[in-house]
Amino acid sequence: MPETASYVDPRRWKALIFIALAQLMVVLDATIVNIALPSAQADLGISDGNRQWVITAYALAFGGLLLFGGRIADLWGRKQTFLVGLLGFAAASAIGGAALNTGMLLGARALQGVFGALLAPSALSLLAVMFTDPKERAKAFGVFGAIAGGGGAVGLILGGVLTEYMDWRWTFFVNIPFAVIAAVGAIAVIREPVESRNSSRLDIPGVLLATSGLVALVYGFTRAESDGWSAGPTVGLFIAAAVLLIAFVAVESRVRAPLLPLRVVADRNRAGVYASLGLAVIGMFGLFLFLTYYMQVVKGFSPVKTGFAFLPMVAGMITGSTQIGARLMTRVPARLLMGPGFLVASVGMLLLTRIDLDTSYPTLILPGFLLLGLGMGTAFMPAMSLATHGVEPRDAGVASAMVNTSQQVGGAIGTALLNTIAASATTDYARSHMAAAPSRKALELQSMVHGYTTAIWWAVGILALAAVLAMTLVNAGRQDGGGAVAGSGDGAAEDAVPVLAH
Repeated sequence: MPETASYVDPRRWKALIFIALAQLMVVLDATIVNIALPSAQADLGISDGNRQWVITAYALAFGGLLLFGGRIADLWGRKQTFLVGLLGFAAASAIGGAALNTGMLLGARALQGVFGALLAPSALSLLAVMFTDPKERAKAFGVFGAIAGGGGAVGLILGGVLTEYMDWRWTFFVNIPFAVIAAVGAIAVIREPVESRNSSRLDIPGVLLATSGLVALVYGFTRAESDGWSAGPTVGLFIAAAVLLIAFVAVESRVRAPLLPLRVVADRNRAGVYASLGLAVIGMFGLFLFLTYYMQVVKGFSPVKTGFAFLPMVAGMITGSTQIGARLMTRVPARLLMGPGFLVASVGMLLLTRIDLDTSYPTLILPGFLLLGLGMGTAFMPAMSLATHGVEPRDAGVASAMVNTSQQVGGAIGTALLNTIAASATTDYARSHMAAAPSRKALELQSMVHGYTTAIWWAVGILALAAVLAMTLVNAGRQDGGGAVAGSGDGAAEDAVPVLAH
């Protein structure tokens, strides 16, 4: 591709601060509400049957609309979409914090998901089009990867502090200052490359098929967790999801301006990134959930103490992302960071299969958390960069949306799959050890721990599979050029650096 005149925006690093702040807000929200849910349920009188919808309403809207949000970012412009997402997310959070009943809270959560689906892909695609120098790109994605990887654990800490010392409503209100600061900063310093937009008409059939297919898929896994995998509604949702998503692929291969250009996912490296990241998140989401309950119910930790117990994992993620992944990304192929990173994380997960009623945090859980964080941080950073590196600028938004979609769908699958495995193992253990149990309480706790360790063993295998996929599918060379990734395979397009709009 011929070279174009380029202009390096001197304020791009300031822009990174506000993009990262917005990303932190979105990632925090995935876990911060979990800690506050018992208090919100008691305060608003939410039934046990409706309790799950506080989480599911957000997941359905966010996961189902991500591809649409990515395409809107390409069409409207990433900065404008970013600002709309920020302000809408803040407004939805204000409604959630002021909720007077169940319906108001569930509506607010769905709105958060809608605006999050605009915000997340526009944030990542802004980085993709603003940072084209390989060394700068490595640093920028190192920061972004650390936030994406560690933000969920930080959400547990912040959720615990706000719930324990203030009120559950502050787990919603805290988003407002995040959003306002990020929006003001974005208006002042973000300048998007003007030639990177995709002004093609919106693919309405693609939007409807993709959104309904992803919603059916996410909801199917949610129903599997509560109703069982063989229940009629669960099976029906999975069949509907398969039919809708197959129809989506068929439509996208024929329309002139597809919602998801198949060239984005047909590239071997991006497909490998999407698949391995999705698998890794399956294991991570399950771990957060199990270890939160283990530390609070079995070990008796307070919400705040539980949150701080996750801090070493966050430190490991930041170290792996900024000190290992970012430094080595331009020196070694991405697969040599992603594969070993996922393997190190699986070793940390393997340590956590040994938890018991009297497990010591410093001697077992702490090293497990450190290894898990270090491995995931090392793998996440080059994966996120590679997912958008070499993509045509007009496709940056939808390529970014696919990263978020793989993580969101992976999180939904992980929560449902590993919860189902844990619940089944817990029931089987309690039934087989009922006669020999010293007390009902001891049996209950030991059964719970057995269920957790069984599910964590599955997570170990899933992370190992993510490592295998990364090593076999990702064949990109070092990310050492401003254009296509060296050795990236078919479908990689060279990136031109567009002139920035003033």
